[in-house]
Amino acid sequence: MSKMKTNRGAAKRFRRTGKGGFKRRQSHLNHILTKKKSKRKRHLGMTQQIADADQKSVRRMLPYS
Repeated sequence: MSKMKTNRGAAKRFRRTGKGGFKRRQSHLNHILTKKKSKRKRHLGMTQQIADADQKSVRRMLPYS
């Protein structure tokens, strides 16, 4: 049987955590930053866990992580 392929777009967006979950960056921090409050930008810079509903699909896209 051939090797499974990793979805390269997902590999750039998600990282495995120590307990087996996945972390992700948040959106809306690339441009039009002047109208956003400092607190909002600071919180957008933090990483988050992916939702439970997305666990299965991300695990399928990243078989070797």
